[in-house]
Amino acid sequence: MNKLIFVFLSLFSFSLYALPGDAKEPINIKAYTVVIDELKGLSTYTGDARVVQGSLTLSAEKIQLFSSQKEVTKVIAKGTKDKRAHYKQNQPNQPRFIEATALNITYLLKKEFVHLQGKAHLVQGFDSFSGGTLDYDIKNDKVIAQKSKDGVDRVKFKIKL
Repeated sequence: MNKLIFVFLSLFSFSLYALPGDAKEPINIKAYTVVIDELKGLSTYTGDARVVQGSLTLSAEKIQLFSSQKEVTKVIAKGTKDKRAHYKQNQPNQPRFIEATALNITYLLKKEFVHLQGKAHLVQGFDSFSGGTLDYDIKNDKVIAQKSKDGVDRVKFKIKL
């Protein structure tokens, strides 16, 4: 029996989005283990988990979807030292996909906000940013980078004009 479980949440009417077209697409999830707790509004996917909706792709060792009234409100993706969590999505105001990696990625859907924590790296268009933590405000197209708490991961950025 194949241990890889495919879950198609389009039946639940959940939606993740940043691009208007993404919200209309079904959510496809792959993971080795799935735990869905409808009473708590929490779905947990572990084991090389991958969430795809339209141009949005999130992958990590563990992904949690938090929902309220059948609408996803927050997504947390947790990577490992060897394989960080990964976020990728097309943005209407960017020439290329936005891509990010970090030990932990939190995506707040209604705020259109992505928080990267731990060895964070973000590529926006032809510019790249890295640091201990990065915040990406999708709606306002704004990046805020900070060093790690121990000061080891300083902020670095490369901007192509």
